[in-house]
Amino acid sequence: MGRGRKIRTFTVMLETIQEKGTLVQNMTDRELRQKAGEILEKLSLDEKIGMIHGAQLFKTAGAESAGIPPLVMSDGPMGVRQEFAPDAWKPVGNNDDYVTYLPCNSAIAATWNRELAYEMGSVLGAEARGRGKDVILAPGVNLKRSPLCGRNFEYFSEDPYLTKKLAAAYIRGVQAWDVAACVKHFAVNNQETQRLWVEVEIDEQVLRELYLPAFYEAVKEGGAYTVMGAYNRLYGEHCCQSDFLLRRILREKWGFDGVIISDWGGVHDTEAAAYSELDIEMSVTSDFDDYFMAEPLKKKILAGEIPESTVDKKVLYILMLMLRLHMIGDEPRKSGAYNTPEHRAKTLEAARESVVLLKNDDGRLPLSKAALKKVLLVGENAACVHSNGGGSAEIKALYEITPLMGLKTHLGGNAQVDYTPGYCRDGGAEQGDANWQETSLENGGGQMQAADAAAAQEMQQKRAALRKEAVRLAGQYDTVIYVGGLNHDYDCEGSDRRDMKLPYEQDRLIAELLEVKPDMVIVMIGGSPVEMGQWIDKAKTLVWHWYAGMEGGNALAEVLLGETNPSGKLPETFYKTHTDCSAHSLGEFPGTDKVAYREGRYVGYRYNDKYRIEPQFPFGYGLSYTTFAYRDAVINPKTGVLSCFVKNTGDVAGKETVQVYRRDTADDAPVMQELAGFEKVFLEPGEEKQVEIAVELYGMQYPEKAAEPSGEKCGAVSAQTSREKAYVYCVGSSSRDIRLTCCI
Repeated sequence: MGRGRKIRTFTVMLETIQEKGTLVQNMTDRELRQKAGEILEKLSLDEKIGMIHGAQLFKTAGAESAGIPPLVMSDGPMGVRQEFAPDAWKPVGNNDDYVTYLPCNSAIAATWNRELAYEMGSVLGAEARGRGKDVILAPGVNLKRSPLCGRNFEYFSEDPYLTKKLAAAYIRGVQAWDVAACVKHFAVNNQETQRLWVEVEIDEQVLRELYLPAFYEAVKEGGAYTVMGAYNRLYGEHCCQSDFLLRRILREKWGFDGVIISDWGGVHDTEAAAYSELDIEMSVTSDFDDYFMAEPLKKKILAGEIPESTVDKKVLYILMLMLRLHMIGDEPRKSGAYNTPEHRAKTLEAARESVVLLKNDDGRLPLSKAALKKVLLVGENAACVHSNGGGSAEIKALYEITPLMGLKTHLGGNAQVDYTPGYCRDGGAEQGDANWQETSLENGGGQMQAADAAAAQEMQQKRAALRKEAVRLAGQYDTVIYVGGLNHDYDCEGSDRRDMKLPYEQDRLIAELLEVKPDMVIVMIGGSPVEMGQWIDKAKTLVWHWYAGMEGGNALAEVLLGETNPSGKLPETFYKTHTDCSAHSLGEFPGTDKVAYREGRYVGYRYNDKYRIEPQFPFGYGLSYTTFAYRDAVINPKTGVLSCFVKNTGDVAGKETVQVYRRDTADDAPVMQELAGFEKVFLEPGEEKQVEIAVELYGMQYPEKAAEPSGEKCGAVSAQTSREKAYVYCVGSSSRDIRLTCCI
């Protein structure tokens, strides 16, 4: 292709992009695009091809002749992942890649705190820059459709509003450090089973209402610089090369002018990828020149089968990203830092606010520090570290405070603190085995498999002995604290759980311990809910702790001992069993080659309200060591600000999350209530504050039948309605604890 033709093609392409509204129309952005265009014209075809596919497992090629550096990426979201060899999934073994271990996104969501979400993003962004990264592959904003999804711990919530508000704040925090957040996985990537090829069947209206808003907010309000496509198929297209998702929605409807990156191995065809809006192809294999957008694309361009302008457009977006990050150009770039005391302090604060107190009969908690003399911790999770597992979320933590360490530290020498495991995990690969990624394109993900009969019998005998010892010891201690739940054998990329049952025969262990110690404190660690029916009615206490980062053990100790008042609220429904969840009772999970989202918009609490499902614990629920009273809710229909008064009526200071749910009063309204706003407030004992909450005033349009997939229909959820509506705004402490109402 001649140089004159290249210039004309690029000029037409740039004008076309501007006409479609994908460029922000102000002088600064125009200058940025002009600068990117000038650089683009200096690049050879080989240099441009090198910029649009992986040249290492986490790096593209730069263009040295033009001063263009490679784009360096890293997994998140719980910290910057350790360094890997350029062409193999093997850690290089450096001593300088230990990082701050952040709470998982489910824990961040449980804080219901936008400021903390921003701070966690800021820590991640600073550490990514400190480690020399340009793109951090986080956050994941897929909804928690089923409690069995293996990656739920990486996601925020079952609710699109809570997800989008926290994700946008998180992204702004990351990108404040000249690092690009990469919001993922676009879209409807809600399971690990058959994730590489499963076809998602979903009504487009439901897609718009529930599954796209978090991505839209990430782009429009969070300002995300990059987006990662999903593995699965939607409307007959692989998401990473989908015209419907990437062009009609992301580029044209939403005006996204950032970089679109494939999930690792998510591209399946050279021509489809070239003509799609995908900008960078990444994969898990080391045959980098054989990637679809590498030599195969170059050959088709040289043969005249695909125009070079398809590559120019992709490189333009990449250069614009580099200018925004100050990777190129004259403006200085922020340097970042990692493992700082400030980062650890922020992580501790997030861990504190993520702890959810689910049950506290007779005021069993907090424990009296002065009265504790002999304390026994039972359960493998009391002494287990979790930072080194979970798939691509695993990190190399500088340290991790376990519950056992946290309690010993806080109780000091005045109490005897001992530990017995009570159960053990299955044999096999340890958490943190990165080699699974080498074969991840072959197995495609699945459900966890049961052990063979002989191994199961041997493990059963081992657990029986551990259980017997734990029960024997429990009677010898004044206080017993059980710390169990899940680990990253279950909360893990690449597989989904088969059910919600507690693994390792924990139900039996808990029941037997409660017979000996009826006032035993129970703590569960995990990124997904578990069944509790065999013991919950007998238990006096239950604390949910998540994967809470490097300071998690200290945060838990503070809550148990009353040094911190718990303020976490559930960001998802905790069902009694997975069959109570709509993905299983109405829809399909995990399906086979196809998965039907027949539950429609009835996901999480929306389903529970409509079908009168009584969960174990509802969405938004969480107790405190104090109590709060609400009064006088008023909403301004012009500004969308709802105000009410909240008073701390207890004896200790605490934080309350005031939640606002919008109810459509029409008889044919399909959804009873939807989260429309929230605000967290700190109150001293006896203190009362007026709380102001910005709420979404209007609900969604609900046509009798959703339209067929169409770029014109899909995009930001419309706030317009097809008929006059009256709304009731319900103010409360959870989705099932409404204290006040006001109307528009």
